[in-house]
Amino acid sequence: MNKSVINNFFFLLILQGTNYLLPLITFPYLARVLGINNFGLLAFALAMVGYFIVLTDYGFNLTATKEISVHRDNKQKLVEIFSSVMLIKMFFLIIGFLIYFIIVFSFDKFKQNFLIYILTYGIVIGKALFPQWFFQGIEKMKYITILNVMEKSVFTLLIFVFVKFPDDVYKVPLINSLGTVLIGFFSIFIIQKQFGIKIKKQTIKTLIFYLKDGWHIFISNIAISLYTLSTTFFLGLFTNNTIVGYFAAADKIRAAIQNLFLNPFSQALYPFIAKKVTISKLEAIIFIRRILIFSFFVFFIISLFLLFFAKYIVLLLLGEAYERSVILLQILSFLPLMIGLSNIFGIQTMITFGMKKIFSKILILGSILNFILLLFFIPLFKDIGAAISMLVVESFITVSMFFYLKKSGIDLIKGKINV
Repeated sequence: MNKSVINNFFFLLILQGTNYLLPLITFPYLARVLGINNFGLLAFALAMVGYFIVLTDYGFNLTATKEISVHRDNKQKLVEIFSSVMLIKMFFLIIGFLIYFIIVFSFDKFKQNFLIYILTYGIVIGKALFPQWFFQGIEKMKYITILNVMEKSVFTLLIFVFVKFPDDVYKVPLINSLGTVLIGFFSIFIIQKQFGIKIKKQTIKTLIFYLKDGWHIFISNIAISLYTLSTTFFLGLFTNNTIVGYFAAADKIRAAIQNLFLNPFSQALYPFIAKKVTISKLEAIIFIRRILIFSFFVFFIISLFLLFFAKYIVLLLLGEAYERSVILLQILSFLPLMIGLSNIFGIQTMITFGMKKIFSKILILGSILNFILLLFFIPLFKDIGAAISMLVVESFITVSMFFYLKKSGIDLIKGKINV
């Protein structure tokens, strides 16, 4: 495997390890100290701001990464890409906050905990400022890794120092937001100092070009949010914070273990495969096939681990008060396998081979299916229904992507291409 991919996978593994392992330390602490109701409230607020993170991310997490990767040796082009993406993000950030502010103060469900929701929006600001897509594109993740480790470590320390009682619930989004905003500003500073790239004014025509380039991924991200974020959000709308707390606890454990491996793997591979496709599509397919086989075994083992050890994991991390989360984690246990495979079929293959439109359509179909299932399952089965819906939808998406690729002449099982 290419040396740069291995190096970036290593740094991304540290980055994601910090992102998921340190919160995995604070997560049980917060679940116990804040209580199930407050823990559910925080999960509901995070699900709500998740929509606005999708808005500010637009499709740049993939399209900008690809553009940076292709033009990494052209400084003038890098300035254009970086400036255009950041300017568009800032525009969406402002529009998003206005919409968010109106929603929070227009409905009693949000208004009674308005401080929690307003403080949580700081995470959206930090995510918008954080140009991880730039560092992925130039395959230089060490800068971000160092900053991120520092930020998460300080966040973890502050949580244990300042959050002692259920009434300290507002301090959690405050500390989290301050951390993400600071790392955002520091990362932009690094780009200016280390690479000599600053934000410069761009023409409307240039901005429109990057908006169009990211459109299909943006639609895909919206679709993804409709069957991920919406599960928690709908659960909160139709039940209560306690039920949300049980579900969020199980899903956080699943996501932490899954993404510790998936995110660095996916982010390190994507720019490498995107560039490889431009050189030789056949070689790219052969490479993806090897990755597919490796991914299947890794994520299958992770899924089995979650299935058989769900009870021990939940009781160890959260205590007997969260015993209901055990069955939820068991239902969600095969999501790592489904999501790991769909990442290979979708992100690493369909996107790099220019199949953005059909990729979006499959995710939109998945979000529609999820919406229908949630309306049926949540009133009947509450959090268990939400977990079943997630598993069914992710399975549908994975299978749909596999068969579309095969129909299009890309056989990842045999490592052959006929397009």
